[in-house]
Amino acid sequence: MAESQRHPAADPPWIDRASGELRVRVKAVPGSSRDRLAGALGDRLKVCVAAPPEGGKANTAVAAMLAEALGVPERSVVLRSGGSTPLKVFAVLDAPSRWPA
Repeated sequence: MAESQRHPAADPPWIDRASGELRVRVKAVPGSSRDRLAGALGDRLKVCVAAPPEGGKANTAVAAMLAEALGVPERSVVLRSGGSTPLKVFAVLDAPSRWPA
């Protein structure tokens, strides 16, 4: 497995670039009052979604929010780990070279 790489000048701490993928470390908060990117929480991006944590609904909602924030199709955001836990890693295929400001 390739070692994780960060580009400190371009990427926030929740981003890793490994094996040609952009990986986003997320702390998901399902069942929130509204969908929002809440900002940094340590080395993770806190993502609040209204969807419940059942049947993959929250994972789908988080992926959709990441896709919208990055300007990529939803199919380009793939859950790599953390399917049933709040701490997740999503891979973004065809990712932009920088995280949007």
